[in-house]
Amino acid sequence: MSKLTATAVVKAKPKAKQYKLADSGGMYLLIYPSGSKYWRYDYSYAAKRKTLALGVFPDISLAGARKLHQQAREVIASGQDPSAKKKDKKLGRYLEQGNSFEAVGREWFEKKMVDKSASYKVRSLRILEKDLYPFIGTRPIKSISVPELLSVLRKIEARGAVDIAHRAKQTVGLIYRYAIASGRAESDPSRDLTGALQSHIKKHHAAITDPAEVGNLMLSIDSFQGTPVVKSALQLSALLFQRPGEIRHMEWAEINWNDVQWEIPAIKMKMKQPHIVPLSIQSVAVLQYMQSLKSISKFVFPSARGASRPLSENGVRTALRTMGYTNDQMTAHGFRAMARTILDEQLNYRPDFIEHQLAHAVKDPNGRAYNRTKYLSQRKEMMQEWADYLDELKGIIHLKHKVIK
Repeated sequence: MSKLTATAVVKAKPKAKQYKLADSGGMYLLIYPSGSKYWRYDYSYAAKRKTLALGVFPDISLAGARKLHQQAREVIASGQDPSAKKKDKKLGRYLEQGNSFEAVGREWFEKKMVDKSASYKVRSLRILEKDLYPFIGTRPIKSISVPELLSVLRKIEARGAVDIAHRAKQTVGLIYRYAIASGRAESDPSRDLTGALQSHIKKHHAAITDPAEVGNLMLSIDSFQGTPVVKSALQLSALLFQRPGEIRHMEWAEINWNDVQWEIPAIKMKMKQPHIVPLSIQSVAVLQYMQSLKSISKFVFPSARGASRPLSENGVRTALRTMGYTNDQMTAHGFRAMARTILDEQLNYRPDFIEHQLAHAVKDPNGRAYNRTKYLSQRKEMMQEWADYLDELKGIIHLKHKVIK
């Protein structure tokens, strides 16, 4: 087998799945779908198959990786395991570059975040690249101390982002769990920080729950002068009260026109369970209007930046601000609280009907978990009455405005 060349290493392109480019003697370049390239050395020690991380390309060149490979083979020849004991200091320094917090963090992200939602991936990567890598990214992962990690998390707290500090601590813990399992760390410093951060205060999403104010809101949505996509997304946010991310990522393939319902696959749901949303007459009208726009996108609400992407998470939020609602008055997530409160207090629907429609983790008296078809006929009736009630509230406000004029 011919050896790798520097040109081949540079030109190696990512594929749908990770793959290897062999050099010689068990050394190879591992290429991930993201384009990241890692030097690895597979060897046997004490009748066990092992893998040694030699660094990340381009930080470690082909020549540098070969030098490390040769040094590791010499360590094995002397009767020692290079993964357990790195006698050669130069080898140790090079290897630590491949075992830095950032290198291990990116490897963890590639392997363990595959099945996570796009929004969760974006939030996690933002925390890593903004709050963690700049401060401890180059540090050997096994050398980061508890006080050192706490100092980094305190920086996040200092700007008032207590929730993000807690998320960062959780992310660090997940990376260390992976590092320990892959033999690059022995302990997790985040475990010793229990109770060290400021208590997380759960922030409730602002929502309008007064019927008269809800009528004003619906009238404002009807009068909204923004794009048809954003206006329709606002309308369905109120009519269907699903999570903002679920609304934005709605696809035409998920609309069951025969049964008049929106069928959301499990992979898109927070609880990882498929969910059914009955469609009222008003909701169908909004969807038919969106169909008439003849977009080529698979998304009901495509992004203005391209049909291959869904509406931005800022779309509905910015529209509410444009309509005059502050973040303390109404949020995109607030449509859920608005529906829950009014369906309970004004329309007198059973809480379990409402919770099922919100796709919350509801268990029956026997401990059985959420079932997407449970109470479906009652939920269909509830969704239609909810849509009619919104029209009624809007009509009352509209009539008042006419009388005042």
